[in-house]
Amino acid sequence: MSEPDYRSQLERVDADLARLRQEVKELRREIGERRDGTTDAAEMSALFTNVEQQEALIEDFELRRQHLLRRLEEA
Repeated sequence: MSEPDYRSQLERVDADLARLRQEVKELRREIGERRDGTTDAAEMSALFTNVEQQEALIEDFELRRQHLLRRLEEA
């Protein structure tokens, strides 16, 4: 793979990371707003699960980003 290909992939990963981080931020805000008791336990559980899943994706993307950066250094 060429350097421009790695850079293109890196840009996509960075965009995905920014989007996922924003989604997690919004989910956490929503959880905070619902802590007043207006949401049932099942809904809160689903929100927590969504946050955990998004955070796992963020970790995967961060690893992918590190891999791409290493490849760029080698290119």
